[in-house]
Amino acid sequence: MVSHMKTTLVIADDVMTRLREEAARQRRTLSEMVEAALRLLLAKRPRGRKLPPLPTFRGGRFLVDVADRDALYRAMEGR
Repeated sequence: MVSHMKTTLVIADDVMTRLREEAARQRRTLSEMVEAALRLLLAKRPRGRKLPPLPTFRGGRFLVDVADRDALYRAMEGR
């Protein structure tokens, strides 16, 4: 069983004019045209878009062992 829902949409006059013209040209109802357009829009939505990798940097070797508090303080005092 197919379920349908009625709803009210606010559509700009110029878009509605073009929609009516295209629906007449294709011999389809406005509802069919709107549903087809929405299906296309929703099908193109990227799902779980993959993010680009984070940049990596090579800063050379460590200047101080951060676990050695005294060495860390000495390194910070030299700045």
